[in-house]
Order: sequence, then structure tokens, then C-alpha cells
Amino acid sequence: MDFETAVWEMTHLLIAPKKVFKSIFYQKQMRNSWHRPDPAFTYLLSFFLLLTSFAWSLAYTPHVTSVLKLAFMFVFVHFLLGSLLLSTAFYFLVGRYLGPGVAGLPGRQRQQGLFGPSGSTSGEALEFGYCFDVSTRAFFPPYVLLYIVQYILMPAIDHKNSASAFLANSLYLVAGVYWSLITFLGFNSLTFLHHTQLLLAPIGVFTVLWLAFTGLGVNLERWGIGWMFWGVDISK
Repeated sequence: MDFETAVWEMTHLLIAPKKVFKSIFYQKQMRNSWHRPDPAFTYLLSFFLLLTSFAWSLAYTPHVTSVLKLAFMFVFVHFLLGSLLLSTAFYFLVGRYLGPGVAGLPGRQRQQGLFGPSGSTSGEALEFGYCFDVSTRAFFPPYVLLYIVQYILMPAIDHKNSASAFLANSLYLVAGVYWSLITFLGFNSLTFLHHTQLLLAPIGVFTVLWLAFTGLGVNLERWGIGWMFWGVDISK
């Protein structure tokens, strides 16, 4: 397992996500597969989530059993199960509606991919493993923002006032934008897919929701924490 590459990917997912999928594009030329079989990224992020769950537990969970429940929720439910469900949805929906030879949208032929000429798309197919790769990579920036930065900012955002709502909602908006952008970059690097810009549509939805909730003074942190700690006893 190449943990050095995994750390490099995590760093660049935050500062230059396009480079991560550019490296995957080059891998395709060498291994003839879009999917990267090395599980180092998944293992390393799971370990980080485990450590993060302990930090949240020390601050907000009163019982030992709650510590174990939260560790299970963060690693197996939020990350692994969530990535598996999203990758399954991407595998069927993206492959069906954005793949080659699918009627329904004008101008489906794409002359150039994200990193270079598409060439022949004969025999190209969306790989489930690649969908899982995209899902796990897209999870990392929201992990940093909502599991680490939110933890640090809790004393500032856990209040019923407009300033706290603005800060918390902006944090969730940036997390959503990062997720959408990385998902788009991941699938746009597949030269046989078309109209991948549709995958950026959630950014518009997230922006409208941010405007609505912030304007109404609704603090998304309270909903977010409820989701993160679902089924776990907490004391704030």
C-alpha cells in the first residue's frame, strides 16, 4: 500500500484537486484501468476518522459505549457505507445517462476530455471501483471541514444568533461545493463520458439552500450534529 501517495492525494484534494485526477488519468495509460486498486487512501482516512471520533467523544459523549458507537458511525456508516451507496448510484446513473451512445441530450460527442484528447471510446466502460475511488476522494474535504474544522469552531457556531448561523452555514456550503467539484472532476476525467458538467448542479442547490437558511436564521450546525451523532447519546 502506497501511503505516501495517499497523503499526497489528501493534500491536493484541498489545494489542487484537479492534480489528483490528472495522476489517475496517467495511471490509465500504464495499467489500462481507471480504478486504483491500492486501498491505502481508504485505510488512512478510516484511521483519521477513528481518531476524530475519539476527539468528539471526549468532548460530547458521556459513556464508554457512546465512544464505540460514534467510532462505528464515523468509519463504517458515514464513510464506508456512504461511499458505497454513492458509488453504486454513480455507477448506474452516470454510466446510464452520461455514458457513450445514450440519446437524450444534444451534443453528446465530446472531442476533448479534462486532460487531453479522448481518442477512441471503443470498449470503454464505467468501472464500479473507480466510482468508489471518486466517492472516497470526494468525502475527504467535507471530512476536514465538518469533522475537524467544525469541531474546532463549535464554541463559536453553537449559538442561536445570526453570526453563528452564517459561519456554520458557510462551512456546510463550502463542504458541499468541495464535494460537488471533486465528484465532477473525477467523472470528467473519463474521456468517454459526456455532459459531466451536470454533476456541478448540486452547487446551485447548495447555494440556494444556504441563502434560504441563512436568511431565516436557521443554523445548519444543529442539524448536522444531530446527523453526525445519530443514535449516540451526547451532552453539549
